[in-house]
Amino acid sequence: MSLPDSIETDRLLLRKWRAADRDPLAALLADPLYHRFMPGPSPRSAADAQFERIQQKIEIHGFGPWVVELPDEAQFIGFLGLGIPRHTLPASPCIEIGWHLIPSFWGQGYATEGARASLQFGFEHLGLDEIVSFTVPANIASRRVMEKIGMSRDLDGDFDHPALEPGHPLRPHVLYRIQPAELDQA
Repeated sequence: MSLPDSIETDRLLLRKWRAADRDPLAALLADPLYHRFMPGPSPRSAADAQFERIQQKIEIHGFGPWVVELPDEAQFIGFLGLGIPRHTLPASPCIEIGWHLIPSFWGQGYATEGARASLQFGFEHLGLDEIVSFTVPANIASRRVMEKIGMSRDLDGDFDHPALEPGHPLRPHVLYRIQPAELDQA
């Protein structure tokens, strides 16, 4: 199974990446507000490396995050979807769902809408048994999205992110999980 060219929701177009997405990705990753709950901001070289990693993961695994577009309004408001975490986590092996939107598009339900479509794709087309998500405890907005899409907190699954050094304020993470039957209840 490979990543479809696009998925449409009521308000969004989730689509494959294009070369023209490099600049808006770099702007997003350089935004200090976007990095409120993760290390950064990132230089252009890191954005280019992330663009390449996403392309490689899609080529290798047949899935990855999509660019989020608002048809007739904005060609890039961020990216979201499924992926295999870069680091070995206590929940590994696992498939995670994540969303990364330009801050001016936060709080409008786009992450929830796109995440639901991504979960449906993962369960129905990829045949996944479970999808996880994680964030820092203080990221209440992302945690709310996780709950709105039917994910449940795994209290025993909380962990310190291995990419961050001990004592880093963003190192503690909370873990959420969802299985196919729970999607129908969301």
